[in-house]
Amino acid sequence: MFSGIIEEFATVVDIRHDRENVDLTLRCSFVDELSIDQSVAHNGVCLTVVRIENGTYTVTAMLETLQRSNIGLLKVGDKVNVERSMLMNGRLDGHIVQGHVDQTARCTAMDDADGSAYFTFEYDATPEMARRGYFTVDKGSVTVNGVSLTVCNPTENTFQVAIIPYTLEHTNFCDIRVGSVVNIEFDIIGKYIARLHQIEGK
Repeated sequence: MFSGIIEEFATVVDIRHDRENVDLTLRCSFVDELSIDQSVAHNGVCLTVVRIENGTYTVTAMLETLQRSNIGLLKVGDKVNVERSMLMNGRLDGHIVQGHVDQTARCTAMDDADGSAYFTFEYDATPEMARRGYFTVDKGSVTVNGVSLTVCNPTENTFQVAIIPYTLEHTNFCDIRVGSVVNIEFDIIGKYIARLHQIEGK
């Protein structure tokens, strides 16, 4: 379980393909604090640490993860938002983030907000996905590349988020441009409500 409050970004230093899996090796400041089998969110995707050596750590992404996220698009040198799993003895500063990315979205606009910036994202939407809770609501929560954010101006298949300078500087939002592909995780509470509605409607 995660909060969507990014600790820092890690840098991809190596990518290796093993049949349908991809092994990503990354470097960040807290490598020495990691352990094998630990869960770390990468652009919002929960991945397990499988190797630690020479100041780097390695995680494995399977085909399902590659199909639903932007992990397969990463290149050596890319910045990846990372967050270790949430401690249960502190404040929840973001929102409940599972690290189970639902799908990708594409940045369609970036607008200046006199110091901050509005990013607009578009995602594939169908009535079936909406029935499963894959949608956004005004002032609700959404996770973009692992960052817990508040939704502005949602439509059937788009939403905006406002990014303050701190977030822009300390996450890989600094590299997002129009056309960039990001990972999104819809709010788990909305999914449960949608599922309950489906069950009660039968």
